[in-house]
Amino acid sequence: MPVESIFPRLEALLPRVQKPIQYIGGELNSTVKDWDAAEVRWCLMYPDAYEVGLPNQGVQILYEVLNEKDGVLAERTYAVWPDLEALMREHGVPQFTVDAHRPVGAFDLFGVSFSTELGYTNLLNALDLAGIPIFARDRDETHPVVIAGGHAAFNPEPIADFLDAAVLGDGEEVVGAITEVVREWKGEGSPGGRDELLLRLAVSGGVYVPRFYDVTYGPDGAIASVEPNHPDVPRRVRKHTVSDLDSWPYPRKLLVPLAETVHERFSVEIFRGCTRGCRFCQAGMITRPVRERSITTIGAMVQAGLENTGFEEVGLLSLSSADHSEIGEVAKGLADRYEADKISLSLPSTRVDAFNVTLAEELTRNGRRSGLTFAPEGGSERMRKVINKMVTEEDLIRTVTTAYAHGWRQVKLYFMCGLPTETDEDVLQIAELAKKVIQAGRDASNSRDIRCTVSIGGFVPKPHTPFQWAAQLDHETTDARLKKLRDTVREDKRYGRAIGFRYHDGKPGIVEGLLSRGDRRVGAVIEAVWRDGGRFDGWSEHFSFDRWMRCADSALAGTGVDVAWYTTRERDFDEILPWDHLDSGLDKDWLWDDWQEALAAAEDPTSAADVEDCRWTPCFDCGVCNTLGTAIEVGPTGRTLLPLSVVGSGVGSGVGSGAVQAGT
Repeated sequence: MPVESIFPRLEALLPRVQKPIQYIGGELNSTVKDWDAAEVRWCLMYPDAYEVGLPNQGVQILYEVLNEKDGVLAERTYAVWPDLEALMREHGVPQFTVDAHRPVGAFDLFGVSFSTELGYTNLLNALDLAGIPIFARDRDETHPVVIAGGHAAFNPEPIADFLDAAVLGDGEEVVGAITEVVREWKGEGSPGGRDELLLRLAVSGGVYVPRFYDVTYGPDGAIASVEPNHPDVPRRVRKHTVSDLDSWPYPRKLLVPLAETVHERFSVEIFRGCTRGCRFCQAGMITRPVRERSITTIGAMVQAGLENTGFEEVGLLSLSSADHSEIGEVAKGLADRYEADKISLSLPSTRVDAFNVTLAEELTRNGRRSGLTFAPEGGSERMRKVINKMVTEEDLIRTVTTAYAHGWRQVKLYFMCGLPTETDEDVLQIAELAKKVIQAGRDASNSRDIRCTVSIGGFVPKPHTPFQWAAQLDHETTDARLKKLRDTVREDKRYGRAIGFRYHDGKPGIVEGLLSRGDRRVGAVIEAVWRDGGRFDGWSEHFSFDRWMRCADSALAGTGVDVAWYTTRERDFDEILPWDHLDSGLDKDWLWDDWQEALAAAEDPTSAADVEDCRWTPCFDCGVCNTLGTAIEVGPTGRTLLPLSVVGSGVGSGVGSGAVQAGT
């Protein structure tokens, strides 16, 4: 059936909303393909506003990978702001894509990428606006298959009733496999209807289809069993891992936004995974093993990206970018190549023990010298032992002293509040550490023009980590500790004005905790919050803790569980966790043993053994490599970024290919 653009109806509404440009589409490097020539059609969504969603690399990569395939079409949609939502409902305008303004409900597949659980209400809103039943059980062959991905998909149980499927892990390869299953099913005349298509996806072992798994609960409210209800589906569903990142050099043509977004740079993921072993870090656990991109692939991706976008900043991204085995050579090679064009380089927050001035100088050579960000995470030595963050106070002071001595004047330190076994004194140590950083800067620079910003986030226990069994700190205690810390900083006349202090209250963390470790019963809470007007829960101006608690009290009544049961309660080893049937590759016994090591470190930090980075030490048997048939892929390769040599300006001005030439 022909699918027409809804833009003529949408256009009349845009003068009445804020930031109408975010709904226009037509960005540089966007793709509009012939609807009728496509056999399989994907709509990809990042469930947040355009300014947050467009820079998301996961969606951009899949958008490009899918549109390169013959007979496949992919378009994008984002959450619409409440002002446009109201007009869309009033005038009967459905959820639409920004590429060709086609109705989302017309696509074969609706893929939603969740970086955070706080986007769940936006998913329900998009489904409803699209005319897609919010419950998977109510959909038929005329509706898209709704598939979740991203980090939050490693426990999709709270939204299981709303999903047809979920995919764990890397998406580059599996979206192609899903596409071929759909193409074949449609080519055969859609035998067996929607149920047959979902079964074909499920039996592959790489796609989780919640409807084929039954969950039962015991009298104490805990899960009694999770069992497949079809003989052909696997008992556990495994994550996907792309082993050779050099074979997937995406994005090649990053989308260039029309409106201002949270990140405006060309970003290259220089490696994926992390084996530092920080016990709180879900991203580091679920993305194992480490897989590096080679220096030559990084160089080629940067060159292609700058030529195709015109951005003047390159972000070298990973969970710990300075840990790339050739980061020094990468930074120097890129700084050399683009010096004439003043292309600046940036890294995310840098580990204290991975920082060196030579690297930092290369990163700032073609740009401004901004502040440096380090993440000690725990305020006291004891807490850093508990979380396996192997950074001492001496390491931090030595590193910031070096930075201040070489001209930096501002350092940002990131910590967490509410970590397991934490006390008030552990949090107050953050203030003492910040004061020592300021004093070190004053001594090293012989100047009082020194700043240190302390940024604090609330800790939320996450699935597939050693802390998945931990009790979350209640928001009242979190807020009380942060108030004590703030007052301690402000009361100090010698250092108070030099220390910036940023933190969020503990209430959003409780909701995130409910959603991150919830089971299928939490879906009723999400639905109730959405029906009560909940949208954009990741935005402080839209978030309502009272709404979430009120809806949770109502939706969970009679179940024997409540918000505290999901959040501030410690679990034991024998409890069946909602995600136990979803395989991240990590051995549950290993995670439990590491949790016990954390508790031992809390009692006696001197007796606890650090879990070293397994890239450079013997294997610690986390299970990933053996279970998934993968391996750590690191350099150094011994290659160099050149033989391309700089000959003049051009990339930054859009000339691109005139900026470098082949060396001899």
